[in-house]
Amino acid sequence: MIRFNRALRPFSVMSFDLDDTLYNNHPIIKAAVKAQQDYLSALPSYLEQGPKYWQQCRNEAVLQSPELADNVTKWRQHTLRLALSKLNLNADDIEHHANAAYNAFADARSKIVVSDDVLKLLDNLAQHFTLVAITNGNVEIERFNLHNKFSLVLQAGMHGKAKPHKTLFDKAAAYFDIPKSEILHIGDSLDTDVQGANNAGCQSVWLNDQGATYAYKGLADVEIANIHTLAHFIK
Repeated sequence: MIRFNRALRPFSVMSFDLDDTLYNNHPIIKAAVKAQQDYLSALPSYLEQGPKYWQQCRNEAVLQSPELADNVTKWRQHTLRLALSKLNLNADDIEHHANAAYNAFADARSKIVVSDDVLKLLDNLAQHFTLVAITNGNVEIERFNLHNKFSLVLQAGMHGKAKPHKTLFDKAAAYFDIPKSEILHIGDSLDTDVQGANNAGCQSVWLNDQGATYAYKGLADVEIANIHTLAHFIK
């Protein structure tokens, strides 16, 4: 299925969201959260705090430092140190356990295998367009099989404010010295991907395959139900 809500203008760059656009991130993030929780639960003083302790500390962390909302890596690392600091551990133990718990999360977070058919699609698109990744997530792309597929990778926090803010799109356009209208952004979220691209003056493709409810009521330029529909744009 492909639906054009607006006629596309010529574009030279295709930018991709990563999580839940090029692979199913749900089991990956679930496993990563479990790996972190398993590590922390081995600490008796942490386990005693109860099942809501992590979320309480996470909420507290972003209230203390609202800028963490744009950097999920720092938000998690800050929350780990905050949660452990409340357990009467010494400074060395706090640092050790915070790093070890985060590494448990990051190792599981990177156990992604993008399917061969998606890799082939990207290779085919790359013969006609410059490919870029623009993500709000904290996946370490160099640790799995998307590591050599993009000319530029921009991550929220590290390179600018999270989508739907337009910063990452601005940076992509400046990097390639092109008008933002020449970027066609593809993503699964209306709230972050489509709204962000629209805010920035880029063109947008909504991959509508999550069955989620979104707050944003604007339209993508194009709506698709399967990532392989992008082959339509290969001349």
